[in-house]
Amino acid sequence: MRKTAAERATQRHITGNIFKGSVGNLIEWYDWYVYAAFSLYFSHQFFPSGNLTGQLLNTAAVFAVGFLMRPVGSLFFGRYADRHGRKAALTLSITVMAAGSLIIACTPGYETIGIAAPIILVFARLLQGLSLGGEYGTSATYLSEMASTGRRGFYSSFQYVTLISGQLTALGVQILLQQVLTEEQMGSWGWRIPFIIGAVGALAVLWLRRTMDESNHFKRMSGEQKKQAGSLRAVAKYPRAVLTVMGLTIGGTVAFFSFTTYLQKFMVNTSGIPKETVSLINFCALLIFVVLQPLVGSLSDRIGRRPILLAFGLLGAIITVPLFRTLAVTTDPVLAFLLMLGALVVVSGYTSINAIVKAELFPAEIRALGMGFPYAITVALFGGTAEYIALWLKSIGHEELFYFYVAACCALGFLVYFFMGETSRSSHIDREHHEAEATEQAQIDSELAAVAAGMAAPSTAETPDSEHVSTRS
Repeated sequence: MRKTAAERATQRHITGNIFKGSVGNLIEWYDWYVYAAFSLYFSHQFFPSGNLTGQLLNTAAVFAVGFLMRPVGSLFFGRYADRHGRKAALTLSITVMAAGSLIIACTPGYETIGIAAPIILVFARLLQGLSLGGEYGTSATYLSEMASTGRRGFYSSFQYVTLISGQLTALGVQILLQQVLTEEQMGSWGWRIPFIIGAVGALAVLWLRRTMDESNHFKRMSGEQKKQAGSLRAVAKYPRAVLTVMGLTIGGTVAFFSFTTYLQKFMVNTSGIPKETVSLINFCALLIFVVLQPLVGSLSDRIGRRPILLAFGLLGAIITVPLFRTLAVTTDPVLAFLLMLGALVVVSGYTSINAIVKAELFPAEIRALGMGFPYAITVALFGGTAEYIALWLKSIGHEELFYFYVAACCALGFLVYFFMGETSRSSHIDREHHEAEATEQAQIDSELAAVAAGMAAPSTAETPDSEHVSTRS
């Protein structure tokens, strides 16, 4: 059935706001991933000389420190978004992320300022962790609320489209710099360029986010809802939803960071594949991964979220150990690419729909805080430490234990998905939307009834008394 002009205009309006919110998300995640993508080149700049694994352990520890700041960021920005609006929180978060990138780009190395170098690096990562902690819950809330009914899975999947695109952009910049700069130049000063790009890109995003619309779900909150907005006490009234967010995040975040951020280092440090080749493998695999997100998100709008999550948990538990074992002993770039792509296809079952699943669990007045805070705590404990655990186990000669750790986390996720309900059938977002539509329709019906009553009322016109004229005969 063809859409009317009004429907097409509404769809363009929704798409425009999704784009503005998504592009900002891309820059945020680009700034975050640049650290991981270029850590192979700048790790020696901030830490004393030593073996490669030792220096990577130090940079991975700083990466984990950034994750530990994310719960603080989610608490601050979640409360801010629920009380002052999604738009205001998203604008502030991109500013903080840009500041962190600029600090890293301008900080001298260990040989120049000594111990101050890693201290400043930690401070910059704390800023970025603060920003990113607030970005997830707020952007997931915004994209889920701005999406049209029946297509929320599709539209909310663009959170990971832009998240992965940020990583792709970081890898693209890395590949480009590898082609035009020597290894020595990359390790000396070339690694600073991507951080500068991120800080400059944030300026354009600031303008975009200032021109996007506020969510109607936030604007329609009642006076009573506004009193409870952004309150941890109000979030505590939804213990099952909070535990569900944490449970379904554990397997997803460990698998995601293991098969994206860490896998690049695994191919270099364990498989022995050249850095330049690894960058190309990651870029191609992640490019396909991006395309998968809206496809799986759209599928969830048709068959539900739960079956897709179950497929991820089960397959992740089964394939992880053999996949890592095979990748560890191969130097064939084609096989390495296929193995990474296979893992990412499975992980798509989580990444494409996790935002909408969590958003559907909470009402508007605590949505950003309710989904963002427990998510950030879980990611800090499991996602942020995944790479550090992997490198530490490698350093003590027990790298294979990490494979089983990832598989166990996926299996735990499967159990959570098995016992949870289908969120698309009990969505707070859809309920709010239907209630708003019913209220608006009731107002329209009331106005039409009043008009009809006015038209039906008989008009009373004044009639003059008739004069009686007597006639004489």
